[in-house]
Amino acid sequence: MVDVSGSCDARFEAVKDALAEQLASGNELGASIVVDIDGDTVVDIWGGWRDADRRSPWAENTIANVWSTTKTVTSLAALMLVDRGRLDPYAPVARYWPEFAENGKEHIEVRHILSHTSGVSGWEAPFALTDMYDWDFSTKRLAAQKPWWEPGTASGYHASNQGHLVGELVRRVTGRHLKTFVAEEIAGPLAADFQIGAVETDWERIAPVVPPPPLPFDLNALDQDSPVYKTFTGPPADAAAANTPGWRRADMGALNGHGNARSVARILKSLALGGTVDGVRLLSPDTIDVIFDEQSHGPDLVLGVPLRFGIGYALPETETVPYVPQGRACYWGGWGGSLILMDLDTRTTISYVMNKMAPGIIGSDRSEDYVRVIHSCLA
Repeated sequence: MVDVSGSCDARFEAVKDALAEQLASGNELGASIVVDIDGDTVVDIWGGWRDADRRSPWAENTIANVWSTTKTVTSLAALMLVDRGRLDPYAPVARYWPEFAENGKEHIEVRHILSHTSGVSGWEAPFALTDMYDWDFSTKRLAAQKPWWEPGTASGYHASNQGHLVGELVRRVTGRHLKTFVAEEIAGPLAADFQIGAVETDWERIAPVVPPPPLPFDLNALDQDSPVYKTFTGPPADAAAANTPGWRRADMGALNGHGNARSVARILKSLALGGTVDGVRLLSPDTIDVIFDEQSHGPDLVLGVPLRFGIGYALPETETVPYVPQGRACYWGGWGGSLILMDLDTRTTISYVMNKMAPGIIGSDRSEDYVRVIHSCLA
């Protein structure tokens, strides 16, 4: 059996075994898993390798690009501004970002961006991946374009651009870029090893991502006016870009958060614990309730599967994510499989971060397996 390091309550030995089995099989290269119950970390384990050559073990302080799990921290930043009365989720985006009203977007509300229902789920082509690194250019482009469907009528996953949309709201309201706000208002106060992007002094402890198989559909066979085609070509996805200096230096709150299961859980367990972690208050219970104001429930126009979105987070949906508990739970994950799940009814937070990306965009077979094992231990 492969060695797994860290701490694990005896009740959760099956979780440790599950990680060891995935590592031994080669399905997993390197990964970390955390389970927190009522503020008590009952699982904090890691194992495997940081690099594809299997020369550098995944260590306690290893971090990785968590892809769209970053969005959960970005949404938290927006909700903190809601909590402080600085941002109204039911107000037009243009109240805070006047230029966004261009081309019929004057009625798009903050909640539509936070729930992927704004109709602005990507950039109009031509738009290169590296264009995302230029904040002013990329946000001006978003402000100028038309929505791709009637805002508020359906979700269409804002795969790459949600961090720019929310981040510009954060910048307009606070005068600080999103990555700075997260560092100063979230990661810093919580002593959480998480950052949007990654400072160069931390690059040596990053586990580079190992790209997944190609997306399971041919983009060229799609209707080029469809939200799915426009989203996945504006810009085209390239997993290997996450290992480049430009990516790590950028401010992309949808894509380039760097952390591990411990740091992601440290931040997001604030939702499961009523808004406060070890005396650090991020949200009030009333603001947490805003998350559960359902904004959409049905086939997502970009991902093509049924999803249910509240404000800032996905909510339980039995068909697509049957392993997410019903009730007051919210979650999201990253391309390749990283996952953060908060069950407010049981005050439980589950976090998983890895470097070898699996097929799929919403979780993976591995993340589902870990969650099911954890729930069996809880039962």
